[in-house]
Amino acid sequence: MEKQYIADYVKVLKKELVPALGCTEPIAIAFAAAKAKDVLGVKPSRMVAKCSGNIIKNVMGVVVPNSDNNKGIATAATLGAIAGDGNDGLNVLKSVKPEDIVECKRLVAEGFCTCTLAEGVENLFIDIIAYEDDEDGNELHSAEVIIADTHTNIIKIVKDGKVEFDKATSDAGEEHTAYPMSIATIIDFANEVEIDEIEEVFKRQVEYNTAISEEGLTNRYGANLGSTLIKSGNSSFGARVKGKVAAGSDARMGGCSMPVIINSGSGNQGLAVSLPVIEYAKENFLNNEKLYRGLAVSNLVSIYIKKKIGSLSAFCGASSAAAASGAAVAYLKGWLVPQIEKVIESTLVNVGGIICDGAKSTCAAKLATALDAMLTSLDMLEAGFEFGIDEGLLGESAEETISNVCYVGKNGMSETDINVLKIMTGEIDTML
Repeated sequence: MEKQYIADYVKVLKKELVPALGCTEPIAIAFAAAKAKDVLGVKPSRMVAKCSGNIIKNVMGVVVPNSDNNKGIATAATLGAIAGDGNDGLNVLKSVKPEDIVECKRLVAEGFCTCTLAEGVENLFIDIIAYEDDEDGNELHSAEVIIADTHTNIIKIVKDGKVEFDKATSDAGEEHTAYPMSIATIIDFANEVEIDEIEEVFKRQVEYNTAISEEGLTNRYGANLGSTLIKSGNSSFGARVKGKVAAGSDARMGGCSMPVIINSGSGNQGLAVSLPVIEYAKENFLNNEKLYRGLAVSNLVSIYIKKKIGSLSAFCGASSAAAASGAAVAYLKGWLVPQIEKVIESTLVNVGGIICDGAKSTCAAKLATALDAMLTSLDMLEAGFEFGIDEGLLGESAEETISNVCYVGKNGMSETDINVLKIMTGEIDTML
């Protein structure tokens, strides 16, 4: 593999595998609000949050971290504006104080932040406008921050009606990344990269994601699915894999203030691509170098698949993350590229249609279901069996199967996404 491609893949990993405190959608709102406050220069008198349907869907049911178990766009934006650190990315709410929570609750109750649906925009779109008013409620100044495509990707900043930054016209070009990828080149990278180039990023992923999983197993969050799946210390490998990932999700969706290393903009996907690989390495006494090479496979395969779908959609990312972790386990078993590709295909065509109906406690169950499909694929292939070619969405190659599943997830499920949002917001009554 060419050195330039190895360097590119390392850049991709460092860019994507970053820490985030809490579910990434409310955190992205808090980040935009904190930035708007910084641009305004004072604590806002009021705010307006305009968000895409997918953002609204993923914020409605999840607890905002460091908010005393409160939910919603108004809570995320208000807390970001009064206590967020706009220079700390997805850890924007890390330093919230008790008095900030009290003030946040008061402001939300008073209608400090107005929330509206932004139509005709990207699936991931956040527009925060912060206002400074005089004592009579007349507008003195305003600041607007718009985020799109990824959770911290600011595309426009406006101060008092004047555009201060526009990414479309900015001289700052996009950083070169190693897309398009393939499963074969990802395996080549995992085999050939010098371990010291990836050690730091994966050491952090192991530390952070293991810690939040343990938190979810130790304390009660959400439906407590993780500890339910792990009933005793003698649980099977599969039960431990599903339980530990579910426990991490229990904690995240329940508002735990511990960070997680995300993948493809998602903490739940970050848990699903890392914890099964960590558990397999532990069970088989593999050293850190083998573990990190396995994590390179799982993280890059997940990134590769999700790039074809997009950041947010009706396609639940648990299935692509589970397929990616299965690829890593197969890699650590010593399987060759064709076998690794079969694991990915078998998992995706099984659970590739799981619907995303927002971030909430049931995400833990969807992760467990997707991981169960991954474990089934490994068992089936290890026994010498596989699904036939051209059955359903199965293509003649892994790349074709991935494209087929992603096409359905991105295009075929777009109407599903609209109807899910309408149900969640009460726009339609399915009982009529």
